[in-house]
Amino acid sequence: MKTSNILNVVLAIALVFICACVAMADNKKGGTTMDNTVINNIMTRSSVRSYTDKKVEQEKIDALVRAAMAAPTAMNKQPWHFIVVTDEQVLGQIAELTPNAAMAVSAPLAIVVCGDLDKAAKDVNKDFWIQDVSAATENILLAAHGLGLGAVWTGTWPRVERCEKIAKLLNLPETMIAFATVVIGYPDGEQHAKDKYLEENVSYNTYGGKMQK
Repeated sequence: MKTSNILNVVLAIALVFICACVAMADNKKGGTTMDNTVINNIMTRSSVRSYTDKKVEQEKIDALVRAAMAAPTAMNKQPWHFIVVTDEQVLGQIAELTPNAAMAVSAPLAIVVCGDLDKAAKDVNKDFWIQDVSAATENILLAAHGLGLGAVWTGTWPRVERCEKIAKLLNLPETMIAFATVVIGYPDGEQHAKDKYLEENVSYNTYGGKMQK
């Protein structure tokens, strides 16, 4: 083997070794860079209700629904369906029919998260669909923030009148429940997350239990 080839191999091995050492050191500090990025995304997310005129790119819409369907789901039932709304008239009707989603009239995108009872469990576990679609909805919010978008969760279920109006508007089958509408767009202005941490809301091992030092 030529001297130059040997040198290249040695340099490659050295580079791999250095990268491994950096990764190990990062882990010892309390988490990888990816871990810190995830926590930062969670802690800096806020509800966004005002948007620019910029449309949300299709690849970002795809990423949002993929993130939603990556959520945990009881017994892997995946009892969800997502109605992606980009039509201005439909967005305006959502705003009119559900006043808590009034910002949809000026948004470029909304995703209506639905619970599909045909896919839900039929036994004592039947109501786990609520937790499943809640997790999916939160994934949309976090993914939106990570993609540079702003979003707000507007509740539909269990307000019967809201569910019925949205179901009629979107032509949902009887076995599908409109659970929430996530209104999404590029934020208009700077956003600031609220610090919601309260030590009094945390117990250890039993209610009122304190952290052992």
